[in-house]
Amino acid sequence: MEQFRVTKVQPSYWWVTFGNGPVNLIDPDTVEQLAALITEIENDPALTVVVFRSETPGYFMAHWDFLSDTHRVAAMPPGPTGFHPYLDNFVRLSRLPVATISEVRGRTRGAGSEFVLATDIRFASDQAVFGQFEIGVGAVPGGGAMARLSRLAGRGRALEILLGGDDIPAALAAEYGYVNRVVPDADIEDFTDRFARRIAAFDKVAVTGIKKLVDAATLPPDAELAEGLKSYFATAGRPEHRPFVQLLFKNGLQQPDGIERDLGSAIGDLRQQPANGPSQG
Repeated sequence: MEQFRVTKVQPSYWWVTFGNGPVNLIDPDTVEQLAALITEIENDPALTVVVFRSETPGYFMAHWDFLSDTHRVAAMPPGPTGFHPYLDNFVRLSRLPVATISEVRGRTRGAGSEFVLATDIRFASDQAVFGQFEIGVGAVPGGGAMARLSRLAGRGRALEILLGGDDIPAALAAEYGYVNRVVPDADIEDFTDRFARRIAAFDKVAVTGIKKLVDAATLPPDAELAEGLKSYFATAGRPEHRPFVQLLFKNGLQQPDGIERDLGSAIGDLRQQPANGPSQG
């Protein structure tokens, strides 16, 4: 199934609508299809701006699929940057010679958060929720969250987000610099469309030139991103954390009306519960 549906609004302006299951999980198919889409964007001489959207109510991109085939992931060949294709996609996405905009309605955490952080501009519905909950399952984020959030939000706020692992509502995300601004949910499609059409009307040489210089001033170096990915592979999926992940599934992980709704808060609550009931004293 094609997860990324492209609508060519104008030669210079595309919508890309993401859909993958009831909560829009990211999985190995997502990685491969996103790589192909990025190549298509890179090779279109007329394209100036791309808007990424979701077709799933309540979810932009939930997170990585915990049930995905780890052997398939490990066997994936490196992408053009030399990185594993998961990180390669985000590096290439951030460096595209076009403006990229995430129109976030609903929840986007973990790998989904890393996706939107790799886009140039993030507009959030007032109903959007963000977060990097990986610490709750014993993992270090691997897609550039530390590098990008530190530059956007500053050291202290980046650590609050990453070490707290909690849900960040849209208003707080905007205050912290995680997203550009918050727009009422009923207005966000029109707002984003107007902004994208404005960029699409401008000269691509100028858009590309501005992006290239801003990228040079703000994007993290490859070595920094490589360390994050290395830490992810060293920490994700360790056996001692599998019982907790099973507990999350028991409470509705990856289901639209289960623990996914308040995942950041729920993970914190479950982690703080005594393993064997209340202590006796």
